[in-house]
Amino acid sequence: MEGARVETAAEALLVRAAQRGIDFVFANAGTDFAPLIEGLCRLRAAGVPVPEALPIAHETAAVAMAHGYWLVTGRPQAVALHTNVGLANAVMGLINAASEEVPMLVLSGRTPVTESGRLGSRDLPIHWGQEMRDQAAMLRELVKWDYELRFPEQVAELVDRALAIAGTAPMGPVYLSLPREVLCTPSPGLLEPTPRQVAAAPALPTAAAIDEAAAWLARAERPLVVAQRSGREAAGMAALVRLAEVAALPVAEHWPARISFPADHPLHAGFDPHPLLREADLVLTVDAPVPWLPARAAPPAGCRVIALGADPLQARIPMRGFPADLVLAGEPTGTLEALADAVAERLRGTEDRLARRRAAIARHHVAWRTAARALAERGAGTPMSAAWVGRCLAEAIGAEGVVFAELGVDPAQLGRSRPGSWFSHALSGGLGWALPAALGAQLADRERLVVATVGDGSYLFANPVACHQIAAALGLPVLTIVLDNGTWNAVRKSTLAVYPDGHAARANRMPLTSLEPRPDHAAICAACGGWGRRVRDGAALPGALAEALRVVREERRQALLQVEVAA
Repeated sequence: MEGARVETAAEALLVRAAQRGIDFVFANAGTDFAPLIEGLCRLRAAGVPVPEALPIAHETAAVAMAHGYWLVTGRPQAVALHTNVGLANAVMGLINAASEEVPMLVLSGRTPVTESGRLGSRDLPIHWGQEMRDQAAMLRELVKWDYELRFPEQVAELVDRALAIAGTAPMGPVYLSLPREVLCTPSPGLLEPTPRQVAAAPALPTAAAIDEAAAWLARAERPLVVAQRSGREAAGMAALVRLAEVAALPVAEHWPARISFPADHPLHAGFDPHPLLREADLVLTVDAPVPWLPARAAPPAGCRVIALGADPLQARIPMRGFPADLVLAGEPTGTLEALADAVAERLRGTEDRLARRRAAIARHHVAWRTAARALAERGAGTPMSAAWVGRCLAEAIGAEGVVFAELGVDPAQLGRSRPGSWFSHALSGGLGWALPAALGAQLADRERLVVATVGDGSYLFANPVACHQIAAALGLPVLTIVLDNGTWNAVRKSTLAVYPDGHAARANRMPLTSLEPRPDHAAICAACGGWGRRVRDGAALPGALAEALRVVREERRQALLQVEVAA
């Protein structure tokens, strides 16, 4: 990209974002956006490349769309919000982005500093009402870097610095606030595209640490790998598959935020690591903030744990007591590749031993997949089970497309095996993520099948009217499946887990868990030009899925299935 001539700080910001590879600005605008809107119009008229600014009807949707876009492209995007009130609505989405180490450039206005005398000074009552002493304080714990633009000549270096920090492992969102007077300030000049700062090159553990880990893996008799989010890219999944095959390692995915290992691979040990964990003599955790639940199981005495990842000790989490006897801090794909090379050398001549272990893991693989299928088939009645919904969806879409799940279908039922084909909600648990994240993914690849599977509570948190309006406005034919059980099931299950024989367990109606009366979610989608249907009978689900997929594929319209399931 050649240099571009700009006239104001707002124009410099837009041009610099385009020069640094930002395709979209997901924006929920306010009175602070006047210089940005003017800049967009002038630059477009002048033929200067700028990101496409999209009006997004709610701030949490804007952040989640940037989140989903990055998941399928690997390219950080920008989110632009209205002063402190817009930031407040966006905080939950930023909690998820920070938890999942998702890079994005978050921009917001800052109420004008001056009361008069400058272009952009205060001219509405809200400009006093929205004033804060420290606007960034509400999200400072969630971003890697924050700053306020003070002079127009800072724009290029601040955007470069923000994106360099966001893209350096462990990645995450960054924040820049934008006073309106500064954006309006003239800043004529030629903006050269050469970046002033770039993200740090990926780091790898030392050769000595890799060799020690390889020695431990080679000696282990009952090893276990637990992965949570290493396989967003094809190279990451391939590296983990190679290591598992070289060393005959069972790989369990525990609450996977991103698929890390092909579900149909005979070394896939399922989605519950606890049975194997209790017998393990070595555990390798791969980019796993929560590799197991200590209340359910723990490694036995003498079992050593290797923690691998860009931030294997998860420094962002204040209290986290999982053991780590050897820590491999580095880019996961390259670290896994180096570890596979090193362990392969140490395992030469042990083919018979490895073959026996592979056979045992394969038997375990068949057992968990058989049990998952049986569970689904038992739930094919009325109301159906969530497991049956997952099984029917798996058969309907095959290997096609990408699924975003938020308290929706079980990955054990869906059985995804392609990298980048499954994304689940962050362990931070900010609800309302999956549907707008799916919209971001559909925007990134308009030809790909994109499915969002959500619980009914998660769907309500997604601001569904806003999301379906976005889908209609941008022509994004996402299929949404709402698993409707009329209850906050996560709350109900948590209460039963803590007090299995308590008063709440015996109550006819457990307090604070009801979502009755159930809204007509299908009608919300239809009101925005989409197609919607409610399904109660498990036998009718395959046909309803087929029709929904026809609408998405052939009519290129959004579709929603409201599927009533048992609690």
